Amino acid sequence: MLDITSADSIIEFAKKLKGQSLKQACGEEIEKHNYKGKGNFGQILEKFYFGYEPNSDAEPDFKEAGIELKSSPLKTLKNGDFRSKERLVLNIINYLEVHKEEFENSSFWKKNAHLLLVFYLHDKDSDLLDYLIKLVDDWQYPNEDLKVIKHDWETINQKIKDGKAHELSEGDTFYLGACTKGSTALKSYRDQPFNDEKAKQRAYSLKQGYVNHIIANIAQEETAVYGKIIEQPEILDVVQSIEDVVISKFQPFYGKSAEQIEQELGIELNNKAKSYYANLTKAMLGIELDKKIEEFEKADIQVKTIRVEQNNRIEQSVSFPAFDFVQIYNESWRESELKDLTEKKFLFLFFKNNGNEYVFDKVKFWNMPFADRNEVRRVWLRTKKIIQTGEIIKGYKTDKNGKVSRQLNFPKKTESYVWHVRPHGQTALDTKPLPVMEKETKEMSFTKQCFWMNWDYLRDEIYLK
Repeated sequence: MLDITSADSIIEFAKKLKGQSLKQACGEEIEKHNYKGKGNFGQILEKFYFGYEPNSDAEPDFKEAGIELKSSPLKTLKNGDFRSKERLVLNIINYLEVHKEEFENSSFWKKNAHLLLVFYLHDKDSDLLDYLIKLVDDWQYPNEDLKVIKHDWETINQKIKDGKAHELSEGDTFYLGACTKGSTALKSYRDQPFNDEKAKQRAYSLKQGYVNHIIANIAQEETAVYGKIIEQPEILDVVQSIEDVVISKFQPFYGKSAEQIEQELGIELNNKAKSYYANLTKAMLGIELDKKIEEFEKADIQVKTIRVEQNNRIEQSVSFPAFDFVQIYNESWRESELKDLTEKKFLFLFFKNNGNEYVFDKVKFWNMPFADRNEVRRVWLRTKKIIQTGEIIKGYKTDKNGKVSRQLNFPKKTESYVWHVRPHGQTALDTKPLPVMEKETKEMSFTKQCFWMNWDYLRDEIYLK
């Protein structure tokens, strides 16, 4: 019998869901209630299994027990393991009230200190009533994570106090993000207290990497694959931020070549391997080479190593994975992978040419400013329109040697100070499917393309700042 005042009773009752679908757990009568669409898995779970009406109260779902119920989709990897399909969205941020709060008595902490998590396997070909529930357990934040999450909450709160709620980004923080919530329509914009400009509605969320950490713990997966930068969480009482700890670990290696760093650390790496700089980064941080960096995985940090010439020129723009034409055609900016990428936190390691060799010059955490995210959105929307119309090829150009090359309509580097599109494949034969026939070639596929961060933007806005 479920006792809604007892945390143990609620958790025990919830664990009976494992291995069942909603239809199996709640009975087929739920089919009569016509619950359809994203988000309704949780509503059905609340109403038909736990027996309470879905709501958006500031209190936890099980108020007396202090437990908040959350459901979240999983995806299956090729090796059969499960990973989170998305971030875990928590409660809406009330811009007009949250700036008055301290973390310990905040609406966020009152609601989300103790979570009951139900993870189900998402299957686009199945009805959500048939989704299989794979993992169920409660979650309370370990002390070292809580210190980071508190700092993240304070970072979000400070931006609201500074009148910059409209500039919030998930890249501002490590484990706890401020994700957009709701449609792009005007009604999803909210007043903020210290600026007349309306801000997009946002909610607190646990980043996808952090949710994967929770899943690994619940599933009791092997934890030895992770190495910690912060072995003693008490350090965060002194330096406040993971950023400070990471930068302090890199600083002793400034001015040294990669070879000198290897010698100093007593390691020998294959400098021809793709993983060379990733392994060098781990070594400088004191992480074993066969392990992932736990804090970076939890925070979804994107690590990039950049070579800088003596005159501060950066020879290459920074490429990102080849994009899917069909996916861009079907999605909105808000749903896009690129929008998520522009809100991630990056760590750049810069090696500079001193005339003889490249030496480790500096390291910098960075996330894209609001105005530049809007510029990337403009480039993405133009790219989408070109895919929609099928007018990818602009024309042909013949060089002085008689070689003919295609000229494309995709946004060029000269058209944006931040971002551009150009080929990613090794040859023109390296292609991806198109959703609309390309008008010039009459083909339903086209050479792989990807988004690139402009090298001079990287130099001016990240390296030199």
